Amino acid sequence: MTHLKLCEPSVKSEGFNVKTILSCLLVLAISVTLSNANCFLQPLKPGTPDGEIVGCHDSNGELHEFGSSWRNADCYDCSCSRSGIDCCSSFATPVDYNEEKCVSIFSKETCTYKVVEKDDHSKECPVYGWVG
Repeated sequence: MTHLKLCEPSVKSEGFNVKTILSCLLVLAISVTLSNANCFLQPLKPGTPDGEIVGCHDSNGELHEFGSSWRNADCYDCSCSRSGIDCCSSFATPVDYNEEKCVSIFSKETCTYKVVEKDDHSKECPVYGWVG
């Protein structure tokens, strides 16, 4: 009598288990989705009248030393390097919720979104997906 083993992979390619490869690809695809932060690079501007670059000037004109990091007023985590100012969002944005019934509200004090009913902001709505 022949028994089929349904749980064991039967296809192998050069020592790699196809099921293992597919599992790794799935994890990679999920990781890319979860790390989809909103980032940008702002080039350096000369900081002195003679054109010398002495650090990074943010959008408010504040000077930051090379190697320093800060959170700006728009909830982006920024860092200063000789390449420029690199900023990424510090928050997740809701993307999968009932947009007919609910609205997302951003708080700059906490750098978070809250999704609530349009007619009653005291009632939170379920969110099924976030980006950032």
